[in-house]
Amino acid sequence: MATPIDPSSPQALQTILPACVHCGLCLPACPTYNVTLHEADSPRGRLQLMLGLSTGEIQLTSSVQNHLDLCLDCRGCETICPSGVKYHHHLEHARDELAPVVAHTAGQRLVRWMSLHILTHPARLKLAVLPARLLQSIGLSPLVGKLLPLPLAKMQQMLPTTGPLWAKPLPSLTEPKPTGKMPVLQVALLSGCVGSVLFDGLSRMAIDLLSAAGAQVLVPPSQGCCGAIHHHNSEPETARQLARRNIDAFMPVGQEPPKWVTTAIAGCGAMLREYDRLLADDPQYAERAREFVRRTRDISEVLLELGLPPMPHAVDATVTYHDACHLAHAQKVTAAPRKLLAAIPGVKLVPLPEPDLCCGAAGTYNLMEPQMAGELAKRKLNNIRSTSAAYVAAGNAGCALHIQSSARQAGMDIHVEHPIELLHKAVFGTVP
Repeated sequence: MATPIDPSSPQALQTILPACVHCGLCLPACPTYNVTLHEADSPRGRLQLMLGLSTGEIQLTSSVQNHLDLCLDCRGCETICPSGVKYHHHLEHARDELAPVVAHTAGQRLVRWMSLHILTHPARLKLAVLPARLLQSIGLSPLVGKLLPLPLAKMQQMLPTTGPLWAKPLPSLTEPKPTGKMPVLQVALLSGCVGSVLFDGLSRMAIDLLSAAGAQVLVPPSQGCCGAIHHHNSEPETARQLARRNIDAFMPVGQEPPKWVTTAIAGCGAMLREYDRLLADDPQYAERAREFVRRTRDISEVLLELGLPPMPHAVDATVTYHDACHLAHAQKVTAAPRKLLAAIPGVKLVPLPEPDLCCGAAGTYNLMEPQMAGELAKRKLNNIRSTSAAYVAAGNAGCALHIQSSARQAGMDIHVEHPIELLHKAVFGTVP
């Protein structure tokens, strides 16, 4: 049965053929093509599949669906594309159009349900994580993991080995430390849904550092999920609702907006920078969304613009840096994290081969497509091993979870940390 993608939509896929010149520069930048060497697993191959579906010339077979599902949406192809093809717009539109007829396995449906109804709700996620944390504390995690369905076992295996049993709310207002800087700038922090539970310490370090750099730090209590998981799981209207909620929380009407809106989680940051496109047709929010995006920065950019605080504690470590896809390709932020790391006394920063090739995390991709995610993790670990670095810095929570858990499985002794964790050690000497 032919399942054409609606060609009358504003993002009609027929427009991609003249834009893509089939030069092939995207092939080596595509993680899945690097593994399979199959044209249909490359960006230009997938564009042709989408075009065929849009005109009804090809059918949505299980093979076609698999090639589209296998895409990580890492946007590495966009960085290298000489024609400026916005591949992710076409992919997301195609997935939204095909969602009602796409078939998934029971495991994939479970992951999708948990992603939309557990991971994006911090209170529910805390309850879900609590038993796993308790099992971790008494050393029964490996035993119980063998009894769980594969997606749940993978989630348990990725759970960080440190962190509170129950993350407490972040302070809504933190005043700047005395630095003599005038005027005081306001910076608003999005902690993220998964980030606020599994990476509570990371948010607290971000607040400490921003305050030490002279900023007044706001954490609006009414903020919510950034909408990325919904956006990438064909729930566009829910993503729009979440975007409106965050704009209202971070930039209330009638109040002076913060200088910057920031986050330490690259996946969330990439979604925040999409709010202008997401709400482009909303007359009440379109301009506010554009202003919101203009003020959005990654945490590394904000700290460098504020000026790094004094760092009295040397961090004697060899560090290599992995470019999170949502930071390097979606937000085009590559220099700032490296500048931040290079400024830390004692850090020896060594280059990582293929630094911006996806590690296989890609949000919930490593749960939906574990085989491909595993192959990409092996490639990333081999590149890390070649540097002899004991520390891997990564600016995204998903990358950190995936790389660290894959390293544990491989018996590889490395520490995966966010750049601001290393910076925090240099400034304060301890972790919160």
